Amino acid sequence: MDRRILVVEDSELYRQQLRQLLAGPDRDVVIVEDATAALELLVEKSFSLVVTDLDLPGIGGLDLIREIRSRDLPASVIVVGHEPSVESTVEAIQLGAVDFVLKPIDRELFRHQVEKALKDRTLTDEIAALKHKLRRRHAYHDMLGRSRRMAEVFARVERVSSSSCTVLITGETGTGKELIAAAIHQSDATRKPGGKLVVVNCAALPEHLLESELFGHERGAFTGADRLHVGRFETAAGGTLFLDEIGDMPMGMQAKLLRVLQDGRFERVGGLEPIQSSCRVLAATNVDLAEAVDAGRFRRDLYYRLNVVSIEAPPLRDRLDDVPLLVHHFLHKMEERGLPARTMARSALSRLVRYDWPGNVRELEHAVELMVLTASGPIIEPDDLPPEIVPRRDEPFSLEFDHERPLLELTDELTRRVEKAYLVRVLEKYRGRIDQSAAHCGLSRRSISEKLRRYQIDKADFKPVNRRARKASHAEPVGVA
Repeated sequence: MDRRILVVEDSELYRQQLRQLLAGPDRDVVIVEDATAALELLVEKSFSLVVTDLDLPGIGGLDLIREIRSRDLPASVIVVGHEPSVESTVEAIQLGAVDFVLKPIDRELFRHQVEKALKDRTLTDEIAALKHKLRRRHAYHDMLGRSRRMAEVFARVERVSSSSCTVLITGETGTGKELIAAAIHQSDATRKPGGKLVVVNCAALPEHLLESELFGHERGAFTGADRLHVGRFETAAGGTLFLDEIGDMPMGMQAKLLRVLQDGRFERVGGLEPIQSSCRVLAATNVDLAEAVDAGRFRRDLYYRLNVVSIEAPPLRDRLDDVPLLVHHFLHKMEERGLPARTMARSALSRLVRYDWPGNVRELEHAVELMVLTASGPIIEPDDLPPEIVPRRDEPFSLEFDHERPLLELTDELTRRVEKAYLVRVLEKYRGRIDQSAAHCGLSRRSISEKLRRYQIDKADFKPVNRRARKASHAEPVGVA
């Protein structure tokens, strides 16, 4: 692997020494005399390592490190200096320098420090590449998911991309219905170049304002209409009009929307000239429209006109396999926003995967942001979770059963249910301590460990939450979960 090293040193003597010490196979050493030239090169090319003097003319070494970090340039930094103050050394490390080298340079120690920094940089780059690859593998436009339910959503969006049919997107609040609409718009093969995705929240406006918002109005159409207003149907020409919360649209507006969908034409409020509609219409709702039709709150003919193709945004509790992927995505997103970089302990992630998420993906994102802001260390532990996130327990044991099934098959299933529920209760009592749990059960340590493996029970989930003293190596980034 070619490893590019940038040296920033204003002393000719040390420039020559550093060139000699850093030379080697698969290395490209570039030397500049000041931080300004270094920053120009770092923006143009990627470097694995920057070796910089602390005392540089103009922009100093510490300021150079600040610039490297603020611009998120992917390079490790080693600082070189003459007996720097403790404050300068600490600040350099806090800013992200991986090592400090004293002048005069100890050749063997310096070579060791450089080799270690390059190896660590290679590992960091490989992990970043892997995380990026995982995000791309499980991404479809701006949607993320590796679960079967999300694979079905991706496939359905792909199927409607070759037509301009109306699509009804259903799902609970917070499930990402607008993301599905955006994916349909982006993949739409019939969309004209430059066609926009225009969003209207049908629940946010009263009927008279919603009509003007959708169809526009002529000057003088009503009090306060002092100029012509172009509506969303016209703005979305050649693109997509997304009608969010369509289930809350007033009945009067439903009739006017039905006419547009049937005839493909509309008039501005106060206008007489028909305008041809040339946009694709998508609609979304978090209510059961079929039930609303039966209750007389939604027009049956409009329902059938909208529901040419339907796509359900699954609730997060039905796609818990996606929680680790989403958590990693949100952690990365918040780090890009300048929030502290965090990873998540597997025990904390396990609890997130066992929570029902009534607020769906939106609730998960807010929870991750809260944990990033309030965690006291770089690793999010179980006691950093918001108090309302309580993992669901297994269903209480019940003797309800299907008497039509064979007795041996039914007995085997009931035995498994009893054993699993019993082990969960015992582990809770003894906080995950295997020896005490085994003694309580009358089993050997080996037997209870085997049962935990069989029922996929993680003893770490039952340990005391205050475990901050454990080493960082016991926690795993969610990107590889």
